[in-house]
This record gives sequence, C-alpha cells and structure tokens, in this order.
Amino acid sequence: MNLFADAIAWIFSPDRAAGSLPLSQAVWTHLAFTAVAVLVAALVAVPAGWVIGHTGRGREIAVALSGAARAVPSFGLVLLLVLVLGVTHKVGAATTAFVLLAIPPILAGAYAGVEAVDRRVVDGARAVGMTPGQVLGRVEVPLGLPLLIGGLRSATLQVVATVTLAGYVGSWGLGFYIVQGIQLRDFSQILGAALVIVVLAVVLDLAFALLERAVVPRGVAAVRRT
Repeated sequence: MNLFADAIAWIFSPDRAAGSLPLSQAVWTHLAFTAVAVLVAALVAVPAGWVIGHTGRGREIAVALSGAARAVPSFGLVLLLVLVLGVTHKVGAATTAFVLLAIPPILAGAYAGVEAVDRRVVDGARAVGMTPGQVLGRVEVPLGLPLLIGGLRSATLQVVATVTLAGYVGSWGLGFYIVQGIQLRDFSQILGAALVIVVLAVVLDLAFALLERAVVPRGVAAVRRT
C-alpha cells in the first residue's frame, strides 16, 4: 500500500513538471507515437481489409498474418528494426515496429466487418443496380464500421502498451521513466509511470467503446433493441 501511495505521490510531484523530460511531455510523446502508428497502419490495413472482405480473396493470408503477429515478440521487433535501420533512425525504427504490430488487428476488423454484412442485404443492393464499388461504399463499409472500430480499438490498446518499449531505445514517452526507474531501483517511479500508461489505455478504450456504439446504423440499432 505504501508503494502505491508513493507512486501516486511521484505522479503528482512538482518535480514531474521539470527535468529533461516533464511528465506532460512524456504523455504527449507516448500518445503521438500511438496515434501515428495506428494512423499509418489504418491507411494500409483498412483498404486492404475492405477489398479482402468484399472479394473474399486473400482471407487466408489475412488470418495467418493476424495469428502470426501475436507470436512476434514486440521488444525483439523494436530492437531488430533499430539494428537494421541504424541508431540514427531510432524514431523511424520504433514507429515502424509499432505500425507492423497495429496492422493485423485493423486488417482483421476491416475484412471481418465487410464479411459480417448479411448477404441478403448485399444481394438486395445489387438487385437495385448498385455497382460493386457502390455496394462496398454504401452498404458493406457502413454496416461493417463497428467491427472496424473494434479492430482499431484493439490495435490502439496494443500499441499504447508497446510504445513503452521506446524507452529502451531512446528517452521518449512514459517508457523512459520505467527504464530509468529500473536502473535506479526506484519502484515508486516504475509503478507511477505504469499507472499513467494504464490510465491512458483505459481512457482510449472507453473512447473507442463509445465510438463503436455511435457508428452502429440507426436501423441496425433499432432492430437490436426489439
């Protein structure tokens, strides 16, 4: 209990606003890494997932990729990319690793959302003369948005936790405090930084949960309530 109280005191200490890395700056850096990684991953994975879900082609590859990504050691991937790209490109190497980790859940959410659309609805859209592009853009994508948001939610939570590893390759984000705390054997600092990361994850999770509910089409929501 004393350690928990010490961690809370560490978070709210006036010292956190000073030094080479103020806590507020570490939080924003942590969020910036997360946002950039998820955004870049979405730009790659969302269109690919929609095409896979619409055409049914490449689904096996997407499933295999999503499964294999869970077995990839995040720390090893970050260090590998730093070694490959060089220490002068540590920011790019770390960001690339986070993007690669975010792609599979977003890809899975994108194609699963399109695949989950009732085939009778798709057939009806085609029967009224919609082109394949219109079926995808006006029917499958809107109805599949909740699952896509679910994929983004999963990717964001994974990345916001993994960005902590950036502290091992540079003085960035909240991971820096954890690495420094390990070196100094300052357990209140380690727990304090971990608690801040947990709060960020919970806030982001709640935001995506609300967004996931908000994107459900009104007609679908009305059917679910009956």
